[in-house]
Amino acid sequence: MNKNKILEGFTDAGTPDMKYYAFDWDDNILTMPTKIIVKDEDGDEVGMSTEDFAHHRLQIGVEPFEYDGHTIVGFSDNPFRYFRVEGDKQFIIDSMLAKPGPVWNDFVEAINNGSIFSIVTARGHTPSVMRESVYNMIVSNHMGINSNELVKNLEKYRDLSDKGDTSKKEMIDEYLDMCKFYPVTYSEGSASNPEEGKIKALKDFVSYIKEISGYIQKKAFLKNRISNNFIPTIGFSDDDLRNLKKVKKHFESDPENIIKTISTAGGIKKLY
Repeated sequence: MNKNKILEGFTDAGTPDMKYYAFDWDDNILTMPTKIIVKDEDGDEVGMSTEDFAHHRLQIGVEPFEYDGHTIVGFSDNPFRYFRVEGDKQFIIDSMLAKPGPVWNDFVEAINNGSIFSIVTARGHTPSVMRESVYNMIVSNHMGINSNELVKNLEKYRDLSDKGDTSKKEMIDEYLDMCKFYPVTYSEGSASNPEEGKIKALKDFVSYIKEISGYIQKKAFLKNRISNNFIPTIGFSDDDLRNLKKVKKHFESDPENIIKTISTAGGIKKLY
């Protein structure tokens, strides 16, 4: 895997290259304006960015520290209120207002190529709401996403699957139904310690990708589109090094591991 660019979709020869993505959301795909609410020594609420939270999360409630002119002593009541189901509507708005993160271009490329991806995030929104946000980006051609290019590439997969003609909207809907959305604190899990939830989600995505890539490979072989066995790979990117450390430790001992970990800590993308 190239250190500067994660590619997937179809090769120049028009064959599936069996590369897939798993993306963390905040400070990875997008830099969201959403804040975690913490509490200072005077009992006042203070909004903390997700990037700063990734740095301070093990300190909060353990030892006081200075942040944005306040001495932070702990979490406020319901500190993740904007990151859960009750913040679903705001998530859709914030997603369209957010600035691109370090892997935004890879996210755009994944979509435009019609590549299957997953969102693996510590957020706890309703999965369908996260899907709706991505759908809105696609149909509005948001920041480089090209819905026409997506449909053109989806037609290549339809050729492999022998499916008939369908509308552009139906193709986009079918595509997003094949992608996976894992807000790992939806209904359960800890937003302050999401590592285990992300490992569980990635295990599910790995199983899914092995199954679906096997189907694509078989269809491509039968149509003489490939002549050798392709092994799927998944690039998982996250800005939180604690997440990456635990994910890598969990999966690298598996001789059939297909996950490549990619760090975007500090806004710099590199293999981890």
